[in-house]
Amino acid sequence: MATRWLTSAWQAGAWRHWLTDRGSLTRRLQQACPDFRVARLKQSTGRPNLDECAALGLFPGRRAMIREVLLLSKDTPLVFAHSVIPLAGLAGPWAGLAGLGNRPLGAALFTNPRIQRQALEFQHLDRRHSLYRAAARHLPETPRTLWARRSLFALHNSPILVTEVFLPATLQP
Repeated sequence: MATRWLTSAWQAGAWRHWLTDRGSLTRRLQQACPDFRVARLKQSTGRPNLDECAALGLFPGRRAMIREVLLLSKDTPLVFAHSVIPLAGLAGPWAGLAGLGNRPLGAALFTNPRIQRQALEFQHLDRRHSLYRAAARHLPETPRTLWARRSLFALHNSPILVTEVFLPATLQP
């Protein structure tokens, strides 16, 4: 499903402060949750969603590496993260990312000052969107909607698209 992403999160209510923070989400969660961990769910080549192809400048149907992880506090899922890296980038500046395993991508992205982050985009996802369905699989109860944000990171003109879907437990103290 192609989705029009928003440039403002003004209607996100309690989620706004999570969505609009431009710092490292990994670092923020590590500070808030002493038992923070990353669980890799998937890392393989596949076809990105049409809206992801458009953001990355890929032709529809082109393959890319897709990595999906859960950011957890102990065993409680807080964020479902979905990253798309064009295959050309894996042979270039992003070559080291293929071996991340259960380590957070955010740690790699925010420690290199040459990596540039572009603007954040926001979306209120429902069951029609594949990222909602992928995230909801890891929840005991399925919410009607989930908020997500995404942004492009670039190193030497090679992009990565990172989407973070915020799960209900993120708002719990």
